[in-house]
Amino acid sequence: MRTKAFLGAASIVLGLSLTACPKDNAEPVTTAEASQALDESTLSSQAQELTSSSIEISTNFTLGGAVEQAADQLRAFVASQLPCAALTLTGNTLTIVYGANAGNCTYKGHTFSGQHTITVVRAASGDVEVDHAWKDLSNGVLKVNGTAQVTWSFSAASRRVVHDVSWTRISDGLSAKGSGDETQKALSGGLIEGIRVDGTRAWDGKSGHWDLGINGVEWRWIDPVPQAGNYTLAMPNKKSLTMTFSRVDDTHIKVVLTSGDKTFSFVVAKTGQITGA
Repeated sequence: MRTKAFLGAASIVLGLSLTACPKDNAEPVTTAEASQALDESTLSSQAQELTSSSIEISTNFTLGGAVEQAADQLRAFVASQLPCAALTLTGNTLTIVYGANAGNCTYKGHTFSGQHTITVVRAASGDVEVDHAWKDLSNGVLKVNGTAQVTWSFSAASRRVVHDVSWTRISDGLSAKGSGDETQKALSGGLIEGIRVDGTRAWDGKSGHWDLGINGVEWRWIDPVPQAGNYTLAMPNKKSLTMTFSRVDDTHIKVVLTSGDKTFSFVVAKTGQITGA
């Protein structure tokens, strides 16, 4: 029986609160800092959502068989969904070059370009690991390079994604390099709708080092930011804030940033454009 392999990692949910310590800056963030924090976290989240949507490509194979068989089933699935892709299968590793051929190149709301390598490490029932590597993976908004290890927990119906990636926003060249450890589950509408994420992420960019706690955020594949849940963010200047997400309508999401006694509100459009609430 074919089992879709979005099932997830048996992992202890990470401590997500980035609470202040004596070395932290207790002053609330300024308006400019709040805007920068939202921009940085949005770009990081867009990179995470792009890689997660590409990971979804590798979730359709029969469990319990040989890893080579699973990789061949993935090849057939990708060929059926993305005729634009040039596919090379070597043992248990499938290499995908998006856009090499004519035809559809859109999946989970993203039109892909670049290279994606998928290696099926384990495919036994209850013990599944698929590794990923991306070279200039892009959806036209940003470009991602790096790797991820994805493991599944059947009992928890979740997966664990441990990644090490760099990303660049195409419009202005803003870039960063980061890592993360996240537990992902399907939304109530199923994987076709999106995922719920808990975990941690950190990255280094032009402005310094950022740490992010991810608390029950709900992602739809077609959105640039979560539609629910919250982030706790520690900034390079040691200030911290909380971001809470709520949906305004089908194309806009409200983000409320709280730091000390200050509150800032923004609206993020489906296009990624950020405006004041």
